[in-house]
Parts: sequence; C-alpha cells; structure tokens
Amino acid sequence: MSSRKTGNIGEDVACQFLQGKGFRVIKRNYLKPWGEIDIIAEKAGIIHFVEVKAISRESTSEVSREMDHQPEELVDVRKLRKIARTAASYMAETKDDREYQIDVVGVILSHKTRTARCRLVEQAVEDSI
Repeated sequence: MSSRKTGNIGEDVACQFLQGKGFRVIKRNYLKPWGEIDIIAEKAGIIHFVEVKAISRESTSEVSREMDHQPEELVDVRKLRKIARTAASYMAETKDDREYQIDVVGVILSHKTRTARCRLVEQAVEDSI
C-alpha cells in the first residue's frame, strides 16, 4: 500500500479517534505554501492543531516490539516548526484569540486484520521551538 494511501486512511482513523475522545473536528488539510495541518479540532475551548503520522506494520510482524518506532516519534522538530507557523497563520487568519496547542496522533495500521491503534501526544511543541 502506498504511503499516501496509508496517510489518508490514518487521517480518517485519527479523526474518529479524536471524536471518540470528545474533540470536534473543525477542518482537515489546512494548507499554506510553507506547511499543512492535517486536522484542526476543538475541545473544551482550546484549538488543537493535529499532525497525524500513520504507518503500516504489515511487513514488520517478525521484528521485536523493542525495535519498533512509534509513529509519533517520527515527527521531527523541523516539521513541528512548520506546523507552529501554519497554526499561527490560521489563528491570525480566523481572528481566533483562543488558546491553542499542537498535538500529534500516531496511528499504526494493520491492513491484514483491518485494525488500527492510535496514540495522542498532547502539546508536542515546546515553547523553545
């Protein structure tokens, strides 16, 4: 399966996961020339800019779990900086003065069993970024 298709499925799964946790999805795939935000959601009056990192584990079933990377660990500082800049642009563009944060949802897909595991990492960006 292509990484694009895995990413699209991962975003769909992440939306369902977030909604199950009480988030309201506002927008998907907010795009600017310098970056993209996969999901913009709201919960308890806070805007959440969510980066989704989805991977398929079909080919790694024999590999020990200690060797596996969690997908959310694959979002690097450079990517988080782009998201932060794009999030600030969204907040200014919409004239929204609410508190906001940047989160990451890691999604591990198994196409064979048609299951997914998700993990939410809240406030993935430190003030120093």
